[in-house]
Amino acid sequence: MADKDGSEESGVLVIGLGRFGAALAATLDRLGRDVLAVEQDPHLVQQWSSRLPLVEADATNPEALEQLGAAEFPVAVVGVGTSLEASVLITGNLVDLGMPQIWAKAVSAEHGRILRRIGAHHVVYPENDAGQRVAHMVSGRMLDYIEMEDGFAIIKMRPPREAQGFTIGESRIREKYGVTVLGVKPPGEPFEYATESTRIGADDLLIVSGDSGLLERFAHRP
Repeated sequence: MADKDGSEESGVLVIGLGRFGAALAATLDRLGRDVLAVEQDPHLVQQWSSRLPLVEADATNPEALEQLGAAEFPVAVVGVGTSLEASVLITGNLVDLGMPQIWAKAVSAEHGRILRRIGAHHVVYPENDAGQRVAHMVSGRMLDYIEMEDGFAIIKMRPPREAQGFTIGESRIREKYGVTVLGVKPPGEPFEYATESTRIGADDLLIVSGDSGLLERFAHRP
Protein backbone atom coordinates (compact mmCIF):
# COMPACT_ATOMS: atom_id res chain seq x y z
CA MET A 1 0.00 0.00 0.00
CA ALA A 2 2.72 2.46 0.96
CA ASP A 3 6.24 2.93 -0.37
CA LYS A 4 9.07 2.81 2.13
CA ASP A 5 11.09 5.53 0.45
CA GLY A 6 9.00 8.35 1.96
CA SER A 7 8.39 9.92 -1.45
CA GLU A 8 5.51 12.25 -2.20
CA GLU A 9 3.55 9.32 -3.58
CA SER A 10 3.91 7.27 -0.39
CA GLY A 11 1.11 6.63 2.06
CA VAL A 12 0.19 8.45 5.24
CA LEU A 13 -1.42 6.87 8.28
CA VAL A 14 -3.62 9.37 10.13
CA ILE A 15 -4.66 8.36 13.64
CA GLY A 16 -7.55 10.29 15.15
CA LEU A 17 -10.32 12.05 13.26
CA GLY A 18 -10.91 15.09 15.42
CA ARG A 19 -10.92 18.47 13.67
CA PHE A 20 -7.17 18.41 13.03
CA GLY A 21 -6.89 14.78 11.93
CA ALA A 22 -10.03 14.85 9.81
CA ALA A 23 -8.99 18.03 7.98
CA LEU A 24 -5.52 16.62 7.36
CA ALA A 25 -6.75 13.23 6.14
CA ALA A 26 -9.41 14.76 3.89
CA THR A 27 -6.88 17.14 2.35
CA LEU A 28 -4.38 14.36 1.71
CA ASP A 29 -7.12 12.27 0.11
CA ARG A 30 -8.20 15.21 -2.07
CA LEU A 31 -4.59 15.66 -3.18
CA GLY A 32 -4.51 12.05 -4.32
CA ARG A 33 -2.24 10.76 -1.57
CA ASP A 34 -2.54 7.20 -0.33
CA VAL A 35 -4.06 7.76 3.12
CA LEU A 36 -5.54 5.47 5.75
CA ALA A 37 -7.39 6.93 8.74
CA VAL A 38 -7.70 5.14 12.07
CA GLU A 39 -10.41 6.09 14.56
CA GLN A 40 -11.83 4.43 17.66
CA ASP A 41 -14.98 6.52 18.15
CA PRO A 42 -17.85 4.77 16.28
CA HIS A 43 -19.64 8.08 15.70
CA LEU A 44 -16.64 9.56 13.91
CA VAL A 45 -16.15 6.31 12.03
CA GLN A 46 -19.73 6.51 10.77
CA GLN A 47 -19.29 10.19 9.87
CA TRP A 48 -16.15 9.66 7.79
CA SER A 49 -16.40 6.07 6.53
CA SER A 50 -18.01 7.08 3.24
CA ARG A 51 -15.44 9.81 2.59
CA LEU A 52 -12.10 8.33 3.60
CA PRO A 53 -10.29 4.99 3.61
CA LEU A 54 -10.92 4.23 7.27
CA VAL A 55 -10.35 1.53 9.87
CA GLU A 56 -12.09 1.42 13.24
CA ALA A 57 -9.41 0.44 15.73
CA ASP A 58 -7.83 1.36 19.06
CA ALA A 59 -4.36 2.60 18.15
CA THR A 60 -3.28 2.56 21.80
CA ASN A 61 -3.19 -1.23 21.35
CA PRO A 62 0.05 -2.17 19.52
CA GLU A 63 -1.52 -5.38 18.19
CA ALA A 64 -4.25 -3.35 16.48
CA LEU A 65 -1.63 -1.25 14.68
CA GLU A 66 0.21 -4.35 13.57
CA GLN A 67 -2.98 -5.94 12.25
CA LEU A 68 -3.91 -2.94 10.12
CA GLY A 69 -0.41 -2.83 8.61
CA ALA A 70 0.77 0.42 10.18
CA ALA A 71 4.40 -0.57 9.72
CA GLU A 72 3.93 -0.43 5.95
CA PHE A 73 3.42 3.33 6.04
CA PRO A 74 6.51 5.57 5.99
CA VAL A 75 4.61 8.47 7.55
CA ALA A 76 2.15 8.55 10.45
CA VAL A 77 0.29 11.47 11.97
CA VAL A 78 -1.05 11.23 15.51
CA GLY A 79 -3.98 13.63 15.56
CA VAL A 80 -5.12 12.66 19.06
CA GLY A 81 -4.59 15.60 21.40
CA THR A 82 -7.37 15.72 23.97
CA SER A 83 -6.14 12.60 25.77
CA LEU A 84 -2.49 12.94 26.75
CA GLU A 85 -2.30 9.27 27.72
CA ALA A 86 -3.68 8.08 24.37
CA SER A 87 -1.42 10.44 22.43
CA VAL A 88 1.67 9.18 24.23
CA LEU A 89 0.70 5.52 23.96
CA ILE A 90 -0.02 5.76 20.23
CA THR A 91 3.19 7.65 19.53
CA GLY A 92 5.16 5.11 21.56
CA ASN A 93 3.56 2.25 19.63
CA LEU A 94 4.59 3.85 16.33
CA VAL A 95 8.14 4.33 17.61
CA ASP A 96 8.26 0.65 18.56
CA LEU A 97 7.13 -0.25 15.03
CA GLY A 98 10.09 1.69 13.64
CA MET A 99 7.95 4.26 11.82
CA PRO A 100 10.34 6.41 9.72
CA GLN A 101 8.39 9.66 10.16
CA ILE A 102 6.04 10.38 13.05
CA TRP A 103 4.12 13.66 13.23
CA ALA A 104 2.24 14.21 16.47
CA LYS A 105 -0.21 16.87 17.58
CA ALA A 106 0.45 18.53 20.94
CA VAL A 107 -1.83 20.78 22.94
CA SER A 108 0.88 22.26 25.18
CA ALA A 109 4.64 22.72 25.39
CA GLU A 110 4.83 20.02 28.07
CA HIS A 111 2.87 17.61 25.89
CA GLY A 112 5.20 18.36 22.99
CA ARG A 113 8.32 17.71 25.07
CA ILE A 114 7.00 14.31 26.12
CA LEU A 115 6.20 13.37 22.53
CA ARG A 116 9.70 14.32 21.40
CA ARG A 117 11.31 12.41 24.25
CA ILE A 118 9.54 9.18 23.33
CA GLY A 119 10.53 9.50 19.67
CA ALA A 120 8.14 11.73 17.67
CA HIS A 121 10.10 13.26 14.79
CA HIS A 122 7.84 16.29 14.37
CA VAL A 123 5.51 17.92 16.89
CA VAL A 124 2.84 20.37 15.74
CA TYR A 125 0.73 22.78 17.76
CA PRO A 126 -2.31 23.51 15.54
CA GLU A 127 -4.21 25.74 17.98
CA ASN A 128 -1.15 27.75 18.98
CA ASP A 129 0.10 28.12 15.40
CA ALA A 130 -3.34 29.17 14.18
CA GLY A 131 -3.65 31.73 16.96
CA GLN A 132 -0.29 33.30 16.17
CA ARG A 133 -1.09 33.37 12.45
CA VAL A 134 -4.46 35.04 12.94
CA ALA A 135 -2.93 37.56 15.38
CA HIS A 136 -0.55 38.74 12.67
CA MET A 137 -3.37 38.92 10.14
CA VAL A 138 -5.83 40.94 12.24
CA SER A 139 -3.26 43.48 13.36
CA GLY A 140 -2.44 44.95 9.95
CA ARG A 141 -3.04 44.62 6.21
CA MET A 142 -1.75 41.03 6.06
CA LEU A 143 -4.04 38.53 4.34
CA ASP A 144 -1.88 35.52 5.15
CA TYR A 145 1.18 34.83 7.27
CA ILE A 146 3.62 31.91 7.31
CA GLU A 147 6.50 31.95 9.79
CA MET A 148 9.56 29.83 9.10
CA GLU A 149 12.55 29.30 11.39
CA ASP A 150 14.74 32.00 12.97
CA GLY A 151 12.13 34.72 12.64
CA PHE A 152 11.85 34.53 8.83
CA ALA A 153 8.33 34.83 7.44
CA ILE A 154 6.37 35.14 4.20
CA ILE A 155 3.18 37.19 4.02
CA LYS A 156 0.42 38.03 1.56
CA MET A 157 -0.76 41.63 1.81
CA ARG A 158 -2.28 44.62 0.06
CA PRO A 159 0.28 47.20 -1.06
CA PRO A 160 0.76 50.34 1.05
CA ARG A 161 -0.28 53.59 -0.63
CA GLU A 162 3.30 54.76 -1.09
CA ALA A 163 4.04 51.78 -3.37
CA GLN A 164 0.88 51.91 -5.47
CA GLY A 165 1.51 52.94 -9.06
CA PHE A 166 5.27 52.51 -8.79
CA THR A 167 7.59 49.72 -9.89
CA ILE A 168 9.48 47.60 -7.35
CA GLY A 169 12.63 49.52 -8.22
CA GLU A 170 10.97 52.91 -7.89
CA SER A 171 9.33 52.10 -4.55
CA ARG A 172 12.68 50.99 -3.01
CA ILE A 173 10.85 48.70 -0.59
CA ARG A 174 13.86 46.51 0.19
CA GLU A 175 16.13 49.51 0.70
CA LYS A 176 13.69 51.35 2.98
CA TYR A 177 12.08 48.48 4.89
CA GLY A 178 14.46 45.52 4.63
CA VAL A 179 11.87 43.16 3.12
CA THR A 180 11.65 41.58 -0.33
CA VAL A 181 8.65 41.53 -2.65
CA LEU A 182 8.73 38.04 -4.15
CA GLY A 183 5.71 38.32 -6.38
CA VAL A 184 2.67 40.32 -7.41
CA LYS A 185 -0.81 39.13 -8.35
CA PRO A 186 -3.03 41.67 -10.11
CA PRO A 187 -6.81 41.04 -9.90
CA GLY A 188 -7.93 38.37 -12.35
CA GLU A 189 -4.39 37.76 -13.60
CA PRO A 190 -1.85 35.04 -12.79
CA PHE A 191 0.81 35.43 -10.15
CA GLU A 192 4.12 36.79 -11.45
CA TYR A 193 7.53 36.81 -9.83
CA ALA A 194 8.59 40.34 -9.01
CA THR A 195 11.40 42.16 -10.81
CA GLU A 196 12.64 45.72 -10.51
CA SER A 197 10.30 46.68 -13.36
CA THR A 198 7.16 45.07 -11.90
CA ARG A 199 4.56 47.78 -11.30
CA ILE A 200 2.38 47.59 -8.19
CA GLY A 201 -1.32 48.38 -8.56
CA ALA A 202 -3.62 49.50 -5.77
CA ASP A 203 -5.65 46.28 -5.93
CA ASP A 204 -2.72 43.91 -6.33
CA LEU A 205 -1.71 41.24 -3.84
CA LEU A 206 1.93 41.22 -2.77
CA ILE A 207 3.93 38.20 -1.58
CA VAL A 208 6.64 39.59 0.69
CA SER A 209 9.40 37.84 2.66
CA GLY A 210 11.80 38.87 5.38
CA ASP A 211 12.30 39.19 9.11
CA SER A 212 8.95 38.91 10.90
CA GLY A 213 9.47 42.14 12.81
CA LEU A 214 10.32 44.08 9.65
CA LEU A 215 7.32 42.56 7.88
CA GLU A 216 5.06 43.66 10.71
CA ARG A 217 6.27 47.24 10.36
CA PHE A 218 5.94 47.19 6.57
CA ALA A 219 2.43 45.70 6.74
CA HIS A 220 1.35 48.54 9.02
CA ARG A 221 2.26 51.19 6.48
CA PRO A 222 -0.92 53.07 5.47
